[in-house]
Amino acid sequence: MKPSYDHETLWLKAKLFLNRAMDDEPRKSFDEQALWATLALELLAKAALSRFSPVLIAEPNEEGTHILAAVGLAESESFFLSVRAKTVFVRCSRAFKPFNHDKANKLANARNEYLHGGGLGFGVTPPKQWWPEFWALASILVDAQDKTIEDLVGASRTGLVTEHLDKNKKYVGERVQSLISRARARFEQRQDGSLPANRLSQWKTVEQLKAGMKYEESCTCPACGETGILEGEQVDNIRVEGPGWVQVGEDDYVFEGRGFGDALAEHFSCESCQLVLDTYELLEAAEVDLAFEVEDEDFVTDDAGEQEYGND
Repeated sequence: MKPSYDHETLWLKAKLFLNRAMDDEPRKSFDEQALWATLALELLAKAALSRFSPVLIAEPNEEGTHILAAVGLAESESFFLSVRAKTVFVRCSRAFKPFNHDKANKLANARNEYLHGGGLGFGVTPPKQWWPEFWALASILVDAQDKTIEDLVGASRTGLVTEHLDKNKKYVGERVQSLISRARARFEQRQDGSLPANRLSQWKTVEQLKAGMKYEESCTCPACGETGILEGEQVDNIRVEGPGWVQVGEDDYVFEGRGFGDALAEHFSCESCQLVLDTYELLEAAEVDLAFEVEDEDFVTDDAGEQEYGND
């Protein structure tokens, strides 16, 4: 049995609590959903820290029992005592930018009021505002563990989470900052040799990171400064440069020219730091080029079409 401070154990428990928060059959009240969600947020924060070292969530005492247990220097106690949620959130705000510990503490305080006090608890903030704020925080902790929203809630509920996040005006900017910060940390760890072997073994190749779109171009990574790949499928502003219809015989003509177009960026990936930006909004917030010039023979054919040429 894995110890209670194991990051995967904490992650799985967070998944369980979020399933309860999102399950409305039989229909749950918003207070009950928010209770399970805020419990899950604390577990996600602990899992993110424990993934790097369980010591980061161990409660210090004179005997040092919890810290010693966390580093494997003492036998496991009957229970493992972790630091308070407030401390966990502060540490996450320093380790996983742009996690906001004040907003996280606000949610935790509402939970405590709901459980132990006589106040309104979760009733202060309307659900349509509460959920986008919650998921903006939770998504950063998911990024910190190199996982996805789908890993956390499953494919069938990913769309619902995305809807909440889309309503958060600041989400896209914070999401990009989170992804870039995490990618930069991975790059630096790999450069100085401190990246754990298990994570190094999971490092993806260029081909594994790419989306496999028709057009691609090299692009400077906004996280590590190395060379990444920008991809796109749709092309706009198609144009042909060249002489056009050229006579090659007494009555024969051929259309000559080079076809160019502007591929609309849809996906960026970088093998050096494993950064992936997979929506137009993320690319725009990261200030990556939103279009790049491509050349394709099909553009020449399309331009020539069924044009008629004179042979009088």
